[in-house]
Amino acid sequence: MTALKEFQRLEAAGLWRNGANAQRRDVIVSLGEATLTITDLQDRPLAHWSLAAIVRKNPGAVPAVFYPDGDQDETLELAANETTMLEAIDKLRGALDRARPRPGRLRSLGIWGTLAATLAGLVIWGPNALQSHATRVVPEVNRKAIGQSLLKRIERLSGQTCRASGSTPLLARIAQRTGVEQLLIVREGVTTSLALPGGLILLNRSFIEDPEDPDVAAGAVLAERIRAEAQDPLYALLKASGLKASVQLLTTGTLNEAILDAYAEATVAQVRPTVDEDRLLAAFVETNIASSPYAYAIDKTGETTLGLIEFDPMTHQETQPVLTDQQWVALQNICG
Repeated sequence: MTALKEFQRLEAAGLWRNGANAQRRDVIVSLGEATLTITDLQDRPLAHWSLAAIVRKNPGAVPAVFYPDGDQDETLELAANETTMLEAIDKLRGALDRARPRPGRLRSLGIWGTLAATLAGLVIWGPNALQSHATRVVPEVNRKAIGQSLLKRIERLSGQTCRASGSTPLLARIAQRTGVEQLLIVREGVTTSLALPGGLILLNRSFIEDPEDPDVAAGAVLAERIRAEAQDPLYALLKASGLKASVQLLTTGTLNEAILDAYAEATVAQVRPTVDEDRLLAAFVETNIASSPYAYAIDKTGETTLGLIEFDPMTHQETQPVLTDQQWVALQNICG
């Protein structure tokens, strides 16, 4: 990704189509650190493509047509005059291609060597250690690609993530304040929150639409961040998916659709584990966010969240609001 620092925050105009029978739409394409974000002309996000999984459909031809790996019906067209964006995407694809194993004897030796090491690890370490090893060694770009692929499968169950005019910078502001990489809002499916590999946090719409205070949503994000710190989301995926998933990830760097589909269906229905209260309070202190609004949102009586109320670090303190009242009201319509 360091090869693309010169292109970060780059934008271009394009034509996007969500499916084979959908009409093409004028869009703005933004190049970030790990994703290509496609928004409409009112700055409403339409799609997020992992930079690791972009494929050019017509090499050398114009307009250039791209699609996310595994879904050729969703396409993005960039005109020949969008030279800087085309150069950035081509440079990325070239860098990723060079990073992949070369065909031939060396590649075969590498695959067999990895497989042998994986099987040896299974014998020597056992399943848990093998899953931990796979979690540690997978590159960040692969994590993000897995997270984006998993998001697509969760959206089949929960519907597309909520999007509204001007919501993207507001969600980014909450994400920055709470120390997470990216925050997305889902209508249903995910009952509270869920962390995905690659830094994605999904939050149920109820934390946005119902509370009067944005500190409630921020608290829910902090709680999910602590869960992700306690158990890496990629490790959770591998542990739930069995040894086959770990072996596949170590030998190919990816996980197939069947594994991701099964995990998505099982995970969205699960109740999230409880969070250590001391660690959660420390996160509220670190981010200068009040803990009592979140505590009362979780338990109106305050009985089960008494510690978060009594030791609220922001009691009698002036704090920088997570969002202004006007921004919060605007964000509450994100799923409308």
